[in-house]
Amino acid sequence: MKKNIYQKLHSACLQAGAVKKADKVKGMHFNPLLHDAVQEVATQALLDNNLYVTCNYLTEVMDKADAIMVVCTMKVHDIDDPTSFVIVDGCSAMGAMDKFGTGNAMSYSRKYAFLNLLNLKTGIKDEDGYQAKSFNKISSVKEETSPVYLDDKVDAEEIKEYIKLAKNSKQFYSLAEKYKDQLQYLMKNNSKAYQQIKKVADAKELQLSNNV
Repeated sequence: MKKNIYQKLHSACLQAGAVKKADKVKGMHFNPLLHDAVQEVATQALLDNNLYVTCNYLTEVMDKADAIMVVCTMKVHDIDDPTSFVIVDGCSAMGAMDKFGTGNAMSYSRKYAFLNLLNLKTGIKDEDGYQAKSFNKISSVKEETSPVYLDDKVDAEEIKEYIKLAKNSKQFYSLAEKYKDQLQYLMKNNSKAYQQIKKVADAKELQLSNNV
């Protein structure tokens, strides 16, 4: 029986393995989630199901933020039915106004488009029993997300996802300890990324306190 594109995406999601984070390097206190690792896992799962991905990027110079914003529009094509496709829109990222900024933002936005498309697992089970879950599944309907401020050394989006998944105060405050070094680094070197994390953390802390 011939599968439609949604059935193929479902199969790709089930078949895709977890993305292995890179090893820590000197000066870093965490394992980074690299774009190439995400792309390798996602692309293989898609190709195995006769699906092929292309991306278009919209760039905008943000003068007030002294940054460039890149929005990735990912299009998933059904190789067996060229008229069938799914659009993943709204994954955005901000890069610095230098020669690396646009490329970094393109890679970052594409990475999170892949993660959302296939709900790729990236978490590990920590000592406190907190089990990281896959990202929330997105629909084929266009979806808007807030701009992401990049940092070359800290994966701010991963930290925000873990904060959102915390089920109680114990898990929430264990994350603060786990990411203490990364947060201190961002406070000193990337205040915009730090403020995005703080906004998510403040909202989560309020939510948990109200549930007590």
